[in-house]
Amino acid sequence: MLRPLELFIGLRYLRAKRESSFVSFITFASLLGIAVGVAALIVVLSVMNGFEGELRSRLLSMTAHASISSPDGLLRDWRSILERSVESQGVAGAAPYVEFQAMLANGGDLSAALIRGVDPDFENAVSGLDTTLQTGSMEDLQPGSQNIVIGYVLALKLGVIAGDKINLLVPRTRNGDIVPLLRRYTVSGVFDAGVQEHDSSLAFIHFEDAATLEGEPGAATGVRLRYEDIFDAPVLSQRLVESLNIDLDRALVQSDWSKENASYFRAIRIEKTMMTIILMLIVAVAAFNIVATLIMVVTDKRADIAILRTLGLSPASIVAVFMILGIAIGWAGTALGVILGVLLALNVGTITPKIEALFGFQIMPGDVYYITELPSIVEIPQTTFIAVMAFLLTVLATIYPARRAARIR
Repeated sequence: MLRPLELFIGLRYLRAKRESSFVSFITFASLLGIAVGVAALIVVLSVMNGFEGELRSRLLSMTAHASISSPDGLLRDWRSILERSVESQGVAGAAPYVEFQAMLANGGDLSAALIRGVDPDFENAVSGLDTTLQTGSMEDLQPGSQNIVIGYVLALKLGVIAGDKINLLVPRTRNGDIVPLLRRYTVSGVFDAGVQEHDSSLAFIHFEDAATLEGEPGAATGVRLRYEDIFDAPVLSQRLVESLNIDLDRALVQSDWSKENASYFRAIRIEKTMMTIILMLIVAVAAFNIVATLIMVVTDKRADIAILRTLGLSPASIVAVFMILGIAIGWAGTALGVILGVLLALNVGTITPKIEALFGFQIMPGDVYYITELPSIVEIPQTTFIAVMAFLLTVLATIYPARRAARIR
């Protein structure tokens, strides 16, 4: 059982004598090393959390949280499915869509595009397309209007602006030959979603026009869903499809944002894991400094330890004394690192512009990155995990020096 004597002696050794100032310096360096490592880990992971959240919001600004479709690519009874979906648990909105590959042309400039037919009356319930429009409005997409909304990168490729005419070529097969279907469209709007995949290849026309081009007037490719909580979408959409398959005797299939954008989030997850391992090595090095510090203290206090043993202090009590000393250093360093890291992470948006102004460069230049500011999201469970791991490393670092001190007679 830990007694006040061990606690008193352990904390007393934190205050080195004047002739042991070097030991005191090493102790301070160990404490500072742990604090820097913990703070760096919290800041870096918080920024990566921010990037992940920003990427998720930008990807989903143009797409829904989940979608329901038929294996054959046609959904003729989409109205009944949409009505059932809206009444389902957690669904905030639903909209039909038609999707197919095509080519857009302006003179000699050609570019492949993913054409998505949408109905403005439904679309606002599942996506934030209106908020990304640089010019034009979704209301311009009316049946038979021959209007199209394209991404700004796609507009640059084709050399067009709002009001210009472009050709839409849809591949069709007739008697085994490919016969393109050609239609003339007016660019009624240009959007900027901030995601290369969307801005360079996505275009919108009205739902009815798209269904006609596909040769199935009134039919949809599927129904897109938006949930109140994005993280509920994978589970709830799967339950909805299973229910629809039973009730409607269908073989509908489901997809959601976690599947469609799996590569993006897998890459971020791998980067976060590697950064955690690399930065945790900083904490480990600082923990090894605690080993060196305690060994120096043990060497410096050999006479004190011998006297304490002579007075009846047991080896276990000697171990407790030096473990308290090491734990006090680790606890102080971890606490300081958590405080410093959280403060920096919460104020990254304020600190970054000042650093850029001081050194005369931009960390996230707009011509290279879509995100020009460093986003940061501090997650309490993640911060707690970092603090606990750092503290456990410092506790482990105290075992060997403490046992070595206990062997002194």
